[in-house]
Amino acid sequence: MSSYPPHVIVLIGATASGKTELAIEIAEYFKTRIHNIDSRQIYKFMDIGTAKPSENQQKKIKHFLIDLEEPDNLINVKQFKEIAQKSIKREIKHNKLPFLVGGSGLYMNSLTKGFFIPDIPPQNNLRRQLEKLGNQECWELLKSCDPISAKKINFADQIRTIRALEVFYVTGQTLSSQKVQKPPEWKILELGLNRDNLKERIFQRTKNMFLSGIIEETKNLISRYGSDLPILETIGYCEAKNVLNNNLTIDEAIELTTRKTSQFAKRQKTWFRNKNNPFWLNNKNLLKDAIIKIESFLG
Repeated sequence: MSSYPPHVIVLIGATASGKTELAIEIAEYFKTRIHNIDSRQIYKFMDIGTAKPSENQQKKIKHFLIDLEEPDNLINVKQFKEIAQKSIKREIKHNKLPFLVGGSGLYMNSLTKGFFIPDIPPQNNLRRQLEKLGNQECWELLKSCDPISAKKINFADQIRTIRALEVFYVTGQTLSSQKVQKPPEWKILELGLNRDNLKERIFQRTKNMFLSGIIEETKNLISRYGSDLPILETIGYCEAKNVLNNNLTIDEAIELTTRKTSQFAKRQKTWFRNKNNPFWLNNKNLLKDAIIKIESFLG
């Protein structure tokens, strides 16, 4: 790994496509470690609902960028990028092959394509005012002042909606107009995972999530941080919270989470088609195809 520019492997794909399992197999073969590029797995105590790599999986292969912060101290894209860059540079310095794995397109591309995010610190008073307005009202506000960002942010994504409004009100400029690119000096191989049976995989994973403890995990988060914790609006946790409040049955929560996750996966796939150009792996033999492409890339 002494060649310049540094070689970096990237594996992207929609939620529930099996990135974690495949990444571990690839990492074992190439004797490397994994950098998890996920906007929710960076938080502690959110394991089941984020499908975080299990303890056994993390013992098998070292994973970086997991459990960075508590859920009441949100990390924005710029902060994550700075933390991740330091971690990746350490790997490069020690002649390791950085392996970036995740489905969070904005977080991944902030690293691989060098998206620059405006350095605006959290405006707590403004955030509280916006939170009181509610998701729908905030999203309508965003649509009027920054329609480009509104198209990219789901109306239910309160965190990203408020962040975009925050940037607009503080700087007077839209978030979309402030994003520029300065790609890193890396040679990047981008692999894509696109499952034919993604809907079935999403349903099965959602069912397992509710059977293996997301409701208890949500209850623990509420007891630690309160029921108004913004990150509990994340898909899965929101439905688990509604089960705890007797607003949904478990079966209804599974059905609703599956539907919302499928919609989210569709948006992820659209992002990867529009913003990335990966080598899509052959579904018939993912590991073999990945190894062939990586070995050719490494020369």
